[in-house]
Amino acid sequence: MIALRFVRLIETHSDELTAGLISKFRTSSRTAELDKVPPDELRNRAREILLHLSDWLLNKTEADIEHRYREIGARRASQGVSLPDLCWSIVSTNEHLWSFLQGRGLLNSVIDIYGQLELLRMLDQFFDRALCFATEGYMQHVKKHQEIHVA
Repeated sequence: MIALRFVRLIETHSDELTAGLISKFRTSSRTAELDKVPPDELRNRAREILLHLSDWLLNKTEADIEHRYREIGARRASQGVSLPDLCWSIVSTNEHLWSFLQGRGLLNSVIDIYGQLELLRMLDQFFDRALCFATEGYMQHVKKHQEIHVA
């Protein structure tokens, strides 16, 4: 798989990427409510994906992604993070990875371009699913707690 080289590059630089991503979260008005998440928890969740990206893209099933991101969505809801801020954090993570790869100037051949297109497809599929499952987990948490308060 050609894209694996790019994924390994991301994993190798996962600490640097995590630090940059957390900085973006802290300075963006779109993710301002992530300050309600304990810093270690936020850093660990971001690093978890970046450090093990090949596993998430190649080995994890849709059920694995669903379980993890429903859990994250429910957790953010319980922390009082707004749904838009949660969604923007997932979108920002995907964009952060692309900025990193583009900044490396890795497109030296047609094969490199194909590899990045392949990776783009895989990342988009992963983050699209993550976004949907996180939203579902968030909304289930909100609905469950609304029912408790009504009862």
